[in-house]
Amino acid sequence: MLEIQDLHVEIGGKEVLHDINLQIGEGETHVLMGPNGSGKTTLLRAIMGFAGLSITEGRITFKGHDITHMPLHERAQLGMGMLFQRPPTIAGLKLGKLLEVTSGGDLNRVTEYSEYLHMDKFLDRSINLGFSGGEIKRSEVLQLMIQKPDFVMLDEPESGVDLENISLIGNAIAKLVDKDVHIVNRKKSGLVITHTGYILDYLDADFGHVMCDGVFRCHGNPREILKVIKTSGYKECLACQKI
Repeated sequence: MLEIQDLHVEIGGKEVLHDINLQIGEGETHVLMGPNGSGKTTLLRAIMGFAGLSITEGRITFKGHDITHMPLHERAQLGMGMLFQRPPTIAGLKLGKLLEVTSGGDLNRVTEYSEYLHMDKFLDRSINLGFSGGEIKRSEVLQLMIQKPDFVMLDEPESGVDLENISLIGNAIAKLVDKDVHIVNRKKSGLVITHTGYILDYLDADFGHVMCDGVFRCHGNPREILKVIKTSGYKECLACQKI
């Protein structure tokens, strides 16, 4: 579904990502770990096509399309979606109206998923205005469920979420990437940034990657990688550099 080849990304004239190579197949969920400032969010933004960064080398292919320099909205139309770590507040735009538009007017689906994520009482409120951390994350996941992307990127979905909300959000994210579907029938794919690893309690990820200083240092079983990080920190990944 997604292939990244020799990607180099600059921000403000400084190279932030170097020699990034990654393949995510249809139905696969990958987890990305690494210390703060290692380039994880930049990678997601580069894949999604955000402004403020420059791809100087390499290529990004999505579902057979070269999207390296494609506008963000066209990538979304191809089936990409993203959950932000710190999404903006949009005063004056009601959550329900946004969901109605992105659903193509399918109000039954809006009602079903809003109730599932306990957001039905928020539909007449401005997006994220006065929302708690858990409510913001539920709102973001709800928007993605309505959008129905084929490939979803999640930037620390458990950040700022209490234990009650992480269960609800985790199960909803599992639905987003077809984890409730038999493995041979899964079509949705995902790339998830996590610092705590809590999301792995709900998301049986297929592959894990560690990024340090803008490069991949390790690839492997996500739970085994997380165990090493919890025990020895990222210094073990820097020493190993298993590529």
